[in-house]
Amino acid sequence: MGTQSPVLYKSPFTGLIFQTHFPMMMNNFPDQAYLIWVVLFTTLYLISFTNAATFNITNQCTYTVWAAASPGGGRRLDRGVSWALNVDGRTAGRIWGRMNCSFDANVPGQCQTGDCGGRLECQGYGKPPNTLVEFALNQAGNQDYFDISLVDGFNIPVEFSSSAPCGRHIKCSAPIVEQCPAELRVPGGCNSPCNVFGTNQYCCTNGPGSCEPTTFSRFFKNKCPDAYSNPQDDQASLNTCPSGTNYRVVFCP
Repeated sequence: MGTQSPVLYKSPFTGLIFQTHFPMMMNNFPDQAYLIWVVLFTTLYLISFTNAATFNITNQCTYTVWAAASPGGGRRLDRGVSWALNVDGRTAGRIWGRMNCSFDANVPGQCQTGDCGGRLECQGYGKPPNTLVEFALNQAGNQDYFDISLVDGFNIPVEFSSSAPCGRHIKCSAPIVEQCPAELRVPGGCNSPCNVFGTNQYCCTNGPGSCEPTTFSRFFKNKCPDAYSNPQDDQASLNTCPSGTNYRVVFCP
């Protein structure tokens, strides 16, 4: 069967014009069913794009940071360079920085910390240790949720802030790499105790209430009170802003 050319339809409610490859289906709809279809399509469109967010990611470190986002890909950020990342509504993801990377057009690259399978444009999560900025947009009550997490360890200081009028501001800028416990120390970062030991005591894999704060999680929490330090950390580390808010991420604030 051949593919039919798309047909343009205009929403009578919003004026939005969109394409459909199902003209016969549209033509055979009774008026009421057609209106319901248009309302549903328009609602999904507005949910996805009206409450989208822009993350302005800036490198203020004295060294190059290869910023990464899932979803979003990745960029090389030399000192003072920014990357405007546009994220659709109802998206959950994370942003992190990679250090000491080398990329070649012909072979997979590699980063000392935060590597994502040797790709410049990440298609998945980074390898610990990496300081994480996490977010979930357009959640219940039209709220965005966001945090800084050290559950995967630490490699680069970071600050995460929201635009007015929400105006939330959290950061983790302590010298964690320099003061990292010997058991967690790796080149360029301070590893996650879960990644090092792999037990429930540090990973909380047995569910809620199955683990308590440890010496290592307290180390991270004391250095960066704004950040999550273990998978069952208190909810005080979780922040909210109204959907539609824009955000700023700064490496080495």
